Amino acid sequence: MKAASKFLSAASAVTLSAALVVSGALAVQFVATSAAEAAVVSRVEVSGNQRIDAETIRNYITIKPGKAFSSSDIDSAIKALFGTGLFSDVQINQVGSTLVVKVAEYQVVNQVLFQNNKKLKDNALAAAVQLKPRGTFSQATLDADVESIKAAYKRIGRDDVTVTTQVMQLGDNRVNVVFNITEGERTQIAAINFVGNSAYSSRRLSDVINTKRSSWVSFILRDDVYDEDKLRADQELLRRFYYNHGYADFQVVSAVGELDSATNKYTVTITVQEGDRYTFGDVSVESTIPEVDGKALESVIETRKGDVYNAKDVEDSIIALTEKVAGSGYAFAQVTPRGDRNFENHTISVVYTIDQGTKAYIERIEIRGNDRTRDYVIRREFDVSEGDAFNQVLIQRAKKRLENLNYFDKVDISTVPGSQPDQVVLVVDVVEKSTGEFSVGAGYSTGGDTAGPSVEGSITERNFLGRGQFIKVSAGGGKNSRDYSLSFTEPYFLGRRIAAGFDIFKQTRNYDHYDSDTTGATVRFGLPITDSISTQLAYNISQEKYKLDDDCDPNAGCDVSTAILDGIEQSPWIKSSVSLGLVYNTIDDMKSPHEGIYATTTVEVAGLGGDAKFVKVTGRGSIYQTLSEQYDLVGLISGGAGHVVGYGSDGLRIFDQFQSSDRMIRGFAYGGIGPVDVNTGDHLGGTTYFNASAEAQFPLPVVPESFGLRGAVFADAATLYGSKVDTAGVTQDSVGMKLRASVGLGLMWASPFGPIRIDYAIPVKKEARDDVQEFNFGISTRF
Repeated sequence: MKAASKFLSAASAVTLSAALVVSGALAVQFVATSAAEAAVVSRVEVSGNQRIDAETIRNYITIKPGKAFSSSDIDSAIKALFGTGLFSDVQINQVGSTLVVKVAEYQVVNQVLFQNNKKLKDNALAAAVQLKPRGTFSQATLDADVESIKAAYKRIGRDDVTVTTQVMQLGDNRVNVVFNITEGERTQIAAINFVGNSAYSSRRLSDVINTKRSSWVSFILRDDVYDEDKLRADQELLRRFYYNHGYADFQVVSAVGELDSATNKYTVTITVQEGDRYTFGDVSVESTIPEVDGKALESVIETRKGDVYNAKDVEDSIIALTEKVAGSGYAFAQVTPRGDRNFENHTISVVYTIDQGTKAYIERIEIRGNDRTRDYVIRREFDVSEGDAFNQVLIQRAKKRLENLNYFDKVDISTVPGSQPDQVVLVVDVVEKSTGEFSVGAGYSTGGDTAGPSVEGSITERNFLGRGQFIKVSAGGGKNSRDYSLSFTEPYFLGRRIAAGFDIFKQTRNYDHYDSDTTGATVRFGLPITDSISTQLAYNISQEKYKLDDDCDPNAGCDVSTAILDGIEQSPWIKSSVSLGLVYNTIDDMKSPHEGIYATTTVEVAGLGGDAKFVKVTGRGSIYQTLSEQYDLVGLISGGAGHVVGYGSDGLRIFDQFQSSDRMIRGFAYGGIGPVDVNTGDHLGGTTYFNASAEAQFPLPVVPESFGLRGAVFADAATLYGSKVDTAGVTQDSVGMKLRASVGLGLMWASPFGPIRIDYAIPVKKEARDDVQEFNFGISTRF
């Protein structure tokens, strides 16, 4: 027992001693570790720096002499120095009581040079690359810039561009960077093929997308550049087109472009699945908000049972319901459409459900990519601002408005979480495009006092100085005419959605026996009432001067109507008037209309000072309707009317009356119909006119759609009557309401210089004293 007890005592002593030793070792290790993790240095030494001051480098790190630091502080210091972008390598070590910071500086870029570039100028390429003069140089940035230059050339159709680089050492850690560019040949689009379409022809679908087949005008339009981003946008255009024409199941199966390296041309193939065409079934409104009566809101929606399904009408209904409910005090209300397809009778019943949405506020709106366009030009298109309730419907409407400005190639609006759970940040990303245009047009007429060739040129800027203002300067003329004008429009006058602008113009005309010179100006204000209705108020003032030709003496046999002589004797003539116009516009595409109505009416009252005293009322309307989707056949019916009445002692002058033109009826010369002074043959104009036209427009067979050519057949009818001018007792012929009519053919060209139209019309009903003009060629003005 004693031996065992001694053994146990010895074992215990050994164990206790071992424990003490281990504990001491752990204590020593802990102290050493603590010393390593909480070191102190007496100074910080910087080496390897050439341009950057050592004190600047010390300020970037948090380790200071006399203060304890740890390994995590060293890691943070290394990251901070790398984060400056000034150093290619950073090492920090402790040597005794000194912290040694060793750095290797990036080289500094002295110049960035581009060689052999012709299609893209230096400033465009400089904006695309990251390397800048006085900035730092790195190989990774250089490699990224090479890809950026290639991408820039690809966007203008030069896929086979090659870019090599040269880094020239200048000493003192400075370099010149040279990009040697071989631009290569421009790629083209040989064909755009649609697969799977049956409801619409490939020609019609080609009109919908922005990517175009190469043609002889592509060198001006530059619309035949193959770009994957552009092709993705075209897919969205196709979806919108089909969704708005009843094809709710439409989808783009694939859209690919294949390059033939032998010809350097792309073949674009777009495969679609159209699905069935639907009409609207039952349409109703439901509300989960007790105070909101869904039944009472059904009058607001624009979708109607039996109409062809239209996604735009659904979107417009959502906006209308949202605004109506928000106006009743429910700013967070959310409108959700629910569609129920009936595959047997091809109808879609829609239920609009109104719920109290999640409360969220807009913390701020961030705008990116607008290098030229001012921030406020973008912000003013939003009906919401910082601090307002977040409403997705209003955000989408702002997106459409921004796209419709035609300032941007691309508009994206996204959200990111704000600083609080109930706040979001709107991020608006835009890609700007050129907004300036230079156009040249020409025309030719074969009859009337202004017969002969004419030419017109204009310079237009839609986003003047990035302020969203419109300015246009134009000049034109022909054998017997000169026109000059300057127009300016501020679309948001005094920060409100009121368009204010002015027009200044000068016109000269040379007629058979006299000349006219008109100088004037207009100040106008436009106000949108709804998305499709707008009004315009304007003040107009002009001075008209008339002069007989030097070789025309009425006493020596020069036959001039007494009405014209009276107007000339009253020259100069001041006309001061106000006008009020109303426009209704639902046209789907103003450049290539297929559906919709465009109607306008104007009332002008002259007599606010000046010499003229009259009231003039005019109206004109056009209805477009697609007659055949398969053959892209479009029908047009238009009509117009006008009436003018004078007041006061002077009555109407001949120059205040309506004169006929090709917008009234084709096949007749300007001023070629209506009341006539039978003694001289001069047309006097009239106080009242009516006109109507029916037209069918169609693509030209064989001619590629990329040429932008379309044909037309038409029939016109018009009457102009009721002259009130004094002809000194000479009989006025055709003062009664006598109808004229004509039929003809037209050729329309969507040229790079603007829409141009050629018409050949044959009068089929006319009067003996009418002046005929069968051929007319000039700039087309549809609306």
